[in-house]
Amino acid sequence: MKMFRFFSVASLLVISLSATAMAAPKSIKVATDATWPPMEMVDTHKRIVGFDIDFMNAVAREAGITVTYKNTAWDGIFAGLESGKYDAIISSVTITDERKKKYDFTEPYIQIGQILVVPKTDKSSKKIADLKGKKVGAQIGTTGAFEIKKNPGVEIKTYDEVGLAFEDMAAGRISGVVCDEPTAANFVLQRKEYSSKFKIVGAAFTHEGYGITVRKGNAALVALLNKGIKAVKAKKIDEKLRKQWLR
Repeated sequence: MKMFRFFSVASLLVISLSATAMAAPKSIKVATDATWPPMEMVDTHKRIVGFDIDFMNAVAREAGITVTYKNTAWDGIFAGLESGKYDAIISSVTITDERKKKYDFTEPYIQIGQILVVPKTDKSSKKIADLKGKKVGAQIGTTGAFEIKKNPGVEIKTYDEVGLAFEDMAAGRISGVVCDEPTAANFVLQRKEYSSKFKIVGAAFTHEGYGITVRKGNAALVALLNKGIKAVKAKKIDEKLRKQWLR
């Protein structure tokens, strides 16, 4: 009888510990290239902030997981995911057919487009093709860079960070920059050093969805993140973040 009681207590303890372990929040490491304002950037206190970061935090809360961030240069961010340095990427990553061959994505969490920025002194350019014979900048490996390459006669110059492209345009070394609409607006409309020098021209010429990127085959994590995204949208948290960051 005492032995039965012992095993019963032990069994209950094991069940209790197992339940506690299952109920504990999961933790994932997420990479971001914090050089793409206002989506992801480093603030004056050296904290990683931005729309994507707040959105990911909201998704994590709704999905019952905890997140730590790793600031990672764009040119190595996908390789790091493949090697297991982190579990996911949230970094203004456009879902493309080519990328889907190598990685899995959540459902799109925001829609954006590529747009052209030129100096205010340029009175004629409205699209990339108008800059034939000139240099146009973009961050390396981005959909902005891919769009420039579609225009014969336009010379592309790529950068590790999009901010360097804007610096080069301010110095007269390139004639345009192609990037995502929110980032273009941040540099052109919200930065005093550039607002008098640059302008956005034309309309967005792509329609793209950002997704959280995970390693190929990690269906469980994709499902968990999609659960969080669905809840965030249902509660209209994403709309509040748009008003906060994408003004």
